[in-house]
Amino acid sequence: MLNYIWAFMIIIGIIVAAFTGTMEPVSSGILDSAKEAISLCIVMLGVVGMWTGVMKIAEETGLVRQLTRLLMPILRLLFPQAAGDEQVMGYIAANMIANLLGLGWASTPTGLKAMKALHEMHKKRCEESGGDPNAASDEMCLFMVINISSLQLVPINMIAYRSQYGSVHPGTIILPGLAATLVSTLAGVLYGVWRCRRNAHKNQGK
Repeated sequence: MLNYIWAFMIIIGIIVAAFTGTMEPVSSGILDSAKEAISLCIVMLGVVGMWTGVMKIAEETGLVRQLTRLLMPILRLLFPQAAGDEQVMGYIAANMIANLLGLGWASTPTGLKAMKALHEMHKKRCEESGGDPNAASDEMCLFMVINISSLQLVPINMIAYRSQYGSVHPGTIILPGLAATLVSTLAGVLYGVWRCRRNAHKNQGK
């Protein structure tokens, strides 16, 4: 759908430029934007490569494993039905650690694996007790909310963008970003836990 919207906007812009005699600025703008996009991609490629390497070093040195242990008590409270499955909890923990470090691209594979595993658990429960196996479970929804709110200690992407576009102090975004994502994550977790408990009480009452 977005492709159609963007295509429509581009076509309308070109038509308006043709009728108003401003095709030259439009053409220059398209070329300048293309050049800027390539430049930004090169910068982000370097950032992604560096921090993916840092994440790999953290895995090899056992730092990720230690952080996972620290997160486990919290994760067991948030995902009680998945707490007995170490593999699922490992996927969830790795996803959250990557998000905390601002490595959204590194969190995607583990996030997909965690969501798939949570869905498989939900399907098994539906086979045993009934329910819609194609619907998202409470834990799947809560996991999605936590990912969207995305608490970040170091917003690597935003720092790179600010540096690319000439910010004098690109790192000043760290504290405001931490405060904003902390509030959004707390709000999302509190609402998600409340909804999960409410649904659990409803199911018990049936």
